[in-house]
Amino acid sequence: MTIVQRRQRTAADVGGPGLVWPSWREKWTPRVLVTVALYFNICALGIVYLPDTLWDARLDRATLVIGLLGAWRYSWWLTHLIRALIYAKRAFPPLRHRADAIWHRGWRPPHIHFQLTTFKERAETTEMVILGICQEIRACGVPATIWLGSANAPDERAIETALRRFGGDLNIRLRVVRQNAPGKRVAIGLILRAMSRAGLEPEALVVFMDGDFVLAPGALPKCLPLFAVHPDLQAVTTDEEVLCIGPAWMRIWLSMRFAQRRIAMQSHALSGRVLTLTGRMSVFRSEHLTKIDFIRLLEADCLDHWLWGRFRFLSGDDKSTWYYLLRQGARMLYVPDAAGHTIELIEGSGWKRMVENFRRWSGNMLRNGARAIALGPRQMPFFIWWCLIDQRLAMWTMLVSPLLAIAAAILHGFEYFLAYAIFIAISRMLLSLVLFVFSRRIYLSYPFFLYANQVILALVKIHMLTRLAKQKWANRGDQKQGLKGAGAISVFRTGMASYVLCLYLSILVICVLQGGGFIDSPSSLSFSIFFHYLFG
Repeated sequence: MTIVQRRQRTAADVGGPGLVWPSWREKWTPRVLVTVALYFNICALGIVYLPDTLWDARLDRATLVIGLLGAWRYSWWLTHLIRALIYAKRAFPPLRHRADAIWHRGWRPPHIHFQLTTFKERAETTEMVILGICQEIRACGVPATIWLGSANAPDERAIETALRRFGGDLNIRLRVVRQNAPGKRVAIGLILRAMSRAGLEPEALVVFMDGDFVLAPGALPKCLPLFAVHPDLQAVTTDEEVLCIGPAWMRIWLSMRFAQRRIAMQSHALSGRVLTLTGRMSVFRSEHLTKIDFIRLLEADCLDHWLWGRFRFLSGDDKSTWYYLLRQGARMLYVPDAAGHTIELIEGSGWKRMVENFRRWSGNMLRNGARAIALGPRQMPFFIWWCLIDQRLAMWTMLVSPLLAIAAAILHGFEYFLAYAIFIAISRMLLSLVLFVFSRRIYLSYPFFLYANQVILALVKIHMLTRLAKQKWANRGDQKQGLKGAGAISVFRTGMASYVLCLYLSILVICVLQGGGFIDSPSSLSFSIFFHYLFG
């Protein structure tokens, strides 16, 4: 099978050539409709025939708390959905019309630069990536330079071979920047320094890409003219679809996460900002890229922590570029009709890989979220600022309802937990019906993956909150940072992190039990007696 045939098959696996959306009839087959109806019928039977314990006098406070939290979270989902639809149907189409008009009138950037990093990628993946780049350069009809950050000679040779094979008729220059230290951040920093020395064209456009991202046809012609429409636009990021080579359940889980991403990205973009400039593929105006402040933040981003001291970030380069532009008040957009394929090769345990991804994503969010919130709502639209706050609130509120259900089941019988399970089954299927609109394929296991994703992600975020310095990047050579150390200081820090984590969880459990009416609040007399015995 040729590389072109492999790429076409890959595109078909993740939604068709160019990531074309299937029609309603293709998604909602009779089998799917019958299964969804059967699902709700089973839930209805449970409501009718199982004991009604939700409004037991002993448990009504727990039910009220679950209901109020659910109303808040679902209203937040509804807000994102409405904003996403407004962006997709009202705000973005006029922008797309103006950008297409400029493109058809002949506007082109004088040159396209690709900042590409790779690390021991499979030969098939590298060929698909280069083929996609060459097809996009051919569609644009302008010269291009690929700035390759590499630490591996075989990767360089594979890219050179693929460029000769697929881009022999194109004006493409390959500039290899061999990194002198490990890490993706180092590679990008060296590339940007090389660009700065070479001197980029005024208003040059630079495509940041990972070595496992395959551009879908038409991605660049849809992104580049947006910079001509908006002179103040500094960066755009695109839609993604995943090709997961691994367990089937991971394909479903990743598909669900990308559907969630589409809703959130479009909702955020309505405010002229996004919450991340995806490292897989984003396009930047060169205005800030060669500034030393931008380069230093990206290659040596760090955080001062009360427990871990000053430590450098391992992954999350996309969060660093985003934070820099957010701090400048720059406009950033999401382009829903430009896309590509993310290739995820899962080797070994899928469960372990999922948890490692959760730890990396959560750590990146927590390390950057606090300092972004500190910028305040005057530095960004208020909605974006509140989204950053909500990210930190959600990891706590997500655990309240399962803790209440478990406490009620232990103290007052398992029937309450069954009623709670029905509530979760119905509510998560309703949310999944929304996700189906933003997914290219309907998986009826979405409700179960959605709830598991929410609970596990909340637990991982709380765990990472006390271990921000501990970082691991399994698919970049299994890089680790802050995981091991020697001496009393390291032992103290690890022990203190565990203590603080236990303290956080204890406070959460006590607040949940008190809020649910399972324990009483301490009275003033109790405090008086406590301090009397404590201090005599």
